[in-house]
Amino acid sequence: MLGPLASLKVLDFSTLLPGPFASLLLADMGAEVLRIESPTRLDLLRVLPPHDRGVSASHAYLNRNKRSLALDLKQPAALEVVKQLLRDHDILLEQFRPGVMERLGLGYEALKAINPRLIYVSITGYGQTGPYKDRAGHDINYLALAGVASYTGRQDSGPLPLGIQAADIAGGSLHGVIGLLAAVIARQHSGVGQHLDVSMTDCAFSLNAMAGAGYLACGVEPGREDQMLNGGSFYDYYRTRDGRWLSVGSLEPDFMQQLCAVLGQPELAAHGLSPRPEQQKALKLALQIEFEKHDFTELRERFAGIDACVEPVLSLAEAVEHPQLRAREVVTEVPRGDGSTQAQMACALKFSDGLPEPKHIGAALGAHTDQVLSELGYSEQRIEALRGAKVIL
Repeated sequence: MLGPLASLKVLDFSTLLPGPFASLLLADMGAEVLRIESPTRLDLLRVLPPHDRGVSASHAYLNRNKRSLALDLKQPAALEVVKQLLRDHDILLEQFRPGVMERLGLGYEALKAINPRLIYVSITGYGQTGPYKDRAGHDINYLALAGVASYTGRQDSGPLPLGIQAADIAGGSLHGVIGLLAAVIARQHSGVGQHLDVSMTDCAFSLNAMAGAGYLACGVEPGREDQMLNGGSFYDYYRTRDGRWLSVGSLEPDFMQQLCAVLGQPELAAHGLSPRPEQQKALKLALQIEFEKHDFTELRERFAGIDACVEPVLSLAEAVEHPQLRAREVVTEVPRGDGSTQAQMACALKFSDGLPEPKHIGAALGAHTDQVLSELGYSEQRIEALRGAKVIL
């Protein structure tokens, strides 16, 4: 079957996480994604552990359903290949520092002249403008500069490194896909494409949805553990007697009443919505004392049938087996190419018409080079000549 984005053909020049996660979403929804990879500069994602049968599990996941064309972009013959691809690939995704694509002859203005319908998406740490545009960075740096880290963590231990890459994915990948699809809709009316400048720092700053609104409108500067949702109230994680944890989000009165009833302390419910910091602190301490009287499994079972917004903190192994996630089919089997399959996280989007079955895990470097060039009309002799000149792998 065809996915909802089957009409889109994307050239993906990105590496590592933000760009590949964005193009993974596009590919899962049916877009034809062609990765343009360097035959001389290794994508670190290809060697990132752990490995399954010699292949990085992260690479195999992030690059599923995509073809790979190995091109040395520093050679003029490679640029000619890209220009030919632009005849019907009218979306381009890149993740280089500002100016790199221009130096390669692949900047937006140059390629727009070839295909005015081109939608050109640039995902960078700090954007195409500003004093930091050429500065190196990673997820932790973008969250720090965006203000997110200033009120995330504990007062006595400081900022908390997140287990996921929030700026990379929520900032770069998801905003990139949203902007790309918006540009596709705009192109349907105007007939022309545009350049989308996605700064992971900008987008991470926009994730300060509640705290940022409060500061800008009211001048309230958030700090660690002083807000309702960042540890400044009972809304938090609680340790059990055997060293496991449960999450408590019982903000509404009904949920708070059920929480306290299960713990055998119904009188605590009256303090649940108190705005007074001292009462919140006392409630939090009382809840922690009650949680530490019981083992994880006991509390998990007691809360399982109750709507109190209390859920266990699960390991990935436990999450995969959770009945809710199993019912939602969040794991899928993806063909490796040798007749076997690899378990991967499925596309999280559910369409009533369904999505295409995954085609294959992330391809070997240049696995589709000959196929792509043949589709462009290159003869076997010309392909071998390019390979001999090390333009392709």
